[in-house]
Amino acid sequence: MIVCHCTNISDHEIRSAIDWMRAADPDTIITPGKVYRALGKKADCGGCLPLFMATMAASSSLEVPSELCGLRRRTTKGRRHEG
Repeated sequence: MIVCHCTNISDHEIRSAIDWMRAADPDTIITPGKVYRALGKKADCGGCLPLFMATMAASSSLEVPSELCGLRRRTTKGRRHEG
């Protein structure tokens, strides 16, 4: 299925890029921008981003590395911050 019509990116290409990035670096944080760059493309109008993100979220290789889960809670514990 074509996810991004502007740049002609399919769901298969998104999943393949995520799998490739995860195999190359198991600890990397995968973002839509990194997927676009891995495919040699740039986002155009942004209309596809909800479907693009949903396709990414459905990938079993997208999980956040375990040592990064809850990182914000650990670094701000006991400290006051503006957020």
